Amino acid sequence: MATDLPISFHYEAFSELEHAKNWYNEQAERLGETFFQEIQSAVAHIQKAPHTWPKYTKGTRRFLVHRFPYAIVYYPTPSTIHIMAVMHLKRKPDYWKNRRL
Repeated sequence: MATDLPISFHYEAFSELEHAKNWYNEQAERLGETFFQEIQSAVAHIQKAPHTWPKYTKGTRRFLVHRFPYAIVYYPTPSTIHIMAVMHLKRKPDYWKNRRL
């Protein structure tokens, strides 16, 4: 059942998204935009069915982003989906665990 709950980005997760987008833009023309579109698509999938993706840790779930080595770590509540991290899969996987809603 589709929920379309509102999305809330932790300020550090939003910063991670911007940093990664800028980095990819430096690597190749429009690659950052492609990355951002993949993130938008991932968030839309999460928003439609937040309990579909596997449980991760500390009550979160994890969505693996297509085409890029990133995951979106999120915490679903009855009223909002909180994006806790836009996490690179090869770098310090536990760095975000001290973040609070």
